[in-house]
Amino acid sequence: MLGRRVNKDVQERYSADQELAGTYGDKLTAATGAEQELRRAQAAGRPAAELRELSNALDRAFADAILAAQASERVAMGTKTYASDDPKSARPAEIARRKAAARWDVRPWTDEVDRLRTAREAHKLSYRPVART
Repeated sequence: MLGRRVNKDVQERYSADQELAGTYGDKLTAATGAEQELRRAQAAGRPAAELRELSNALDRAFADAILAAQASERVAMGTKTYASDDPKSARPAEIARRKAAARWDVRPWTDEVDRLRTAREAHKLSYRPVART
C-alpha cells in the first residue's frame, strides 16, 4: 500500500463520513421540499398545529443536511484531521484541521455548513405559527 498509513479507528470514522457525505444531495433536497411544503401550508392558511409539525420537520431536515455537509467537509479535509484514541494525536490533528480549512477544496463545504446553520437559525428565530381565531 502506497501512501500514509491510517489508524483503523480513523479509517472507520473516515469511511462513515464518506457514506454520510454521499447522502448530502438527498438531504438538501429533503430540506428544500420541507421548506416548500411549509410555505404552501402557510399560504393555504392551515391550522397552527399542522404548521408547527411542518416547522419541526423542516428543522429536522436542516439538521440532517448540516450533518451531511459537515461530513463532506471532514472528508475533503482528509484523514490527517482525525484524531485517534492516542492523546498525542489530538494536537497534530487540530493543526491539520486548521491548515485544511484554508484549502480551496474545503472552503466551499465550510461555507455550505455556515449557510445551512444560518438558514436553520433564521427559521427558528423568525417562524412562529400563530393560532387563527
